[in-house]
Amino acid sequence: MHELVAFQTGQLVSFKKKLPTLQDAGLRALYAEAVAALENNLRELLAYYPKAPVPNRDEGDVEIPGAESAQLLGVLKTSVRSYAIAITETATPELRATFVKHLTAAIALHAKVFYFMLERGFYPSYNLDQLLATDVKNANMALSL
Repeated sequence: MHELVAFQTGQLVSFKKKLPTLQDAGLRALYAEAVAALENNLRELLAYYPKAPVPNRDEGDVEIPGAESAQLLGVLKTSVRSYAIAITETATPELRATFVKHLTAAIALHAKVFYFMLERGFYPSYNLDQLLATDVKNANMALSL
């Protein structure tokens, strides 16, 4: 649940920032629909947080850099997964080597973003209580934009 909330929160922030700048009416409508869907998803998922077996949740302030770095981390996780799959599906040695190089770079950048977030308290991955509280704060911030 955490990964879904964190990833969708980052996407919601990004989409809400981009929406007013879109000139194409069709694309703007798709973004608006995506924003509404993500808002709905987050509201539904947040309802499960009080049921998680973690006592003493704190809902302090959240900065947007936390949500934006979570989005970056989510994109890198997706890149790692996508490159790993692509490596298993390519038959061309040169292309496979390129994919491996990209995978290695994505893993390295993922580590940098993870430690950036960990050091700033945006991703307290070793503290479930803080992790879930951060999810709630970031999702509520995205919903309030």
